[in-house]
Amino acid sequence: MKKTLIFSIFCVSLLVCASFVSCKKKSSVSNADDAKSKELIVYTYDSFSGEWGPGPEIARLFKEKTGITVTYKDCQDGVEVLTKAILEKNNPVADVLIGLDNNLAQQAEDTDLFLEYKPSNASVLIKGMSDELNGKKWILTPYDYSHFAFIYNTQSDVPAPTCLEDLTKDIYKKKVILMDSRTSTVGLGFDCWVKAVYGDKSSDYMSRLEKSVLTVSPGWSVGYGMFTDGEAPLVISYTTSPAYHVEYGEGDQFKALEFSDGHVMQVEGAAILKSSKNVAGAKKFIDFLISEDAQNIIPLTQWMFPINKNVKLPDSYKTAALIPAKTLKY
Repeated sequence: MKKTLIFSIFCVSLLVCASFVSCKKKSSVSNADDAKSKELIVYTYDSFSGEWGPGPEIARLFKEKTGITVTYKDCQDGVEVLTKAILEKNNPVADVLIGLDNNLAQQAEDTDLFLEYKPSNASVLIKGMSDELNGKKWILTPYDYSHFAFIYNTQSDVPAPTCLEDLTKDIYKKKVILMDSRTSTVGLGFDCWVKAVYGDKSSDYMSRLEKSVLTVSPGWSVGYGMFTDGEAPLVISYTTSPAYHVEYGEGDQFKALEFSDGHVMQVEGAAILKSSKNVAGAKKFIDFLISEDAQNIIPLTQWMFPINKNVKLPDSYKTAALIPAKTLKY
């Protein structure tokens, strides 16, 4: 009887321990799942997530509204945002990507990495903008747009060019700053602009342009910074870029040039990865990104046109932001 009693006590002890371990494991899993539901990992580019970009304030307002913390991972530029997600497809990290544009849209769809999701408040979008990013499936939700243009320093000693071909003239030797199309959406946008104008003769144009190029920077921030530092009188950027200088009292020295060729438009979008560990939170974030609360931040931080049709533009846009008469398709 003594042995039986000892054995019974031993069995009861094992059951209690097993129950404790099981409860502890369930508690740990529950806590981990709860933590995941309270955080979003967002890959984006430096001018969005940086101190002067819209990212920090959007993240603050989103957490205030939902309790979800947004953690940005800086990938420098939009092309690298997509590249990083592709490289990590077997060991995904991000929940949301911000900065994929209409020039990357088809490549993004072809990866089959993204969740199809149309925002619940999609009716606030400017008509037709989602079509610039999506085909049959709604993968990318637009959040801003602008046209590519060359920004010109009016205090330079060279005349303003009037078309792409002008840039190949000897007077512009080492006067132009471009961005690398392999790492920058602005660089890729310029390539698309050239293709829209020159078609099969694009490579011939680029060869003629080569002598005019001072440098090809890896991303917009570096290239535009060189321009404002006075290293060259011309830089590829956006028709909305001069609004920044007017808004902050720097005058109208920098001007967006309207070319007789016409201009191509960039529409930037955000997407949810199928591998997201917080799909519900990611959907809320996409909805919030196009809400008036978030879109009101875009013009004076992102320096692009907001995609929400109800947002009013600052006065600096009315005086300095160019809306080209001709938009090119390619």
